[in-house]
Amino acid sequence: MRERVPEPPLPEEITPKDLHPAARNELKTLSKENAEQVARHLAMVARLIDDEPARAHEHALAASRRAGRIAVVRETLAITAYATEDFALALRELRTYRRISGKDDQIALIVDSERGVGRPDRALEEGRGVDRAALTPDVRVALAIAMSGARLDRGETELALGELEIPELNPDRAFEWSPALFSAYAAVLEDLGRADESAFWNQRAEVATSALGLDGQFDEIFVEDGLVEDFDDDFEEPADDAADDTADDAADDTADAADASDAADAADAADASDAADAADAADGTADAADTASSDDNAEPVASDDSASDETEGEPER
Repeated sequence: MRERVPEPPLPEEITPKDLHPAARNELKTLSKENAEQVARHLAMVARLIDDEPARAHEHALAASRRAGRIAVVRETLAITAYATEDFALALRELRTYRRISGKDDQIALIVDSERGVGRPDRALEEGRGVDRAALTPDVRVALAIAMSGARLDRGETELALGELEIPELNPDRAFEWSPALFSAYAAVLEDLGRADESAFWNQRAEVATSALGLDGQFDEIFVEDGLVEDFDDDFEEPADDAADDTADDAADDTADAADASDAADAADAADASDAADAADAADGTADAADTASSDDNAEPVASDDSASDETEGEPER
């Protein structure tokens, strides 16, 4: 048995209750002691992710080693990997999260991570592979922005503009996600030399930013004629339980067996004391191999416990 990797320290004031109840609910399959430690590490990620993403990533890795088959844990590790610009690791973890949870709510991050490893074509394929009508508006907007970026990576500026022309692009209404959408649209218009239109959408973005009261997930603001009214849509995102698909695990393990060279990477991503975690981490090996083989410019996936290899710069927004 391999020696357990030391975990980053947890401040005494951080308790499991600092983690959002929905995330904490996913940890019920773990032992009480393990669930508490995982919850504390995830709570630390939430505290550190904006200002100290590298430290947040250490806590996400610690949580993954303890609970590698829990969807929210793999999702968190993917987010911290993305924040530290380890896009290959982010891709691997995002795909594992999607398989475990059955959700496409992180599809925009998958698209952007494909861009990060230098594969805009693959990014566009990923984005086209989901049913956008089934996505929530905030996810649909994030996907449109990521797809637009992939078009820009390919030098397709007109098509990049078209990716952003979705129903949510309404200058007279603003939601929490509207400023980012309006700003992205303005930036592409500027690239096309349409300065007046770009200025209009930049102004709309500023109005939306100043007017929005972000006290609800989908508070709607009418900004037409200078009137600002707040409407609560009472939106509640369903709390789907994470599902473990044993058949998919077996298929993934069969594919993983073809690439023994990355076995150490898969093992490090899982809890050495939990055989089930090792099986789940092996799912990432195929993704790591795909990243290394499908693009000569992509950086290799670093092991979870070692310093990440340099990746390409953060994708253009």
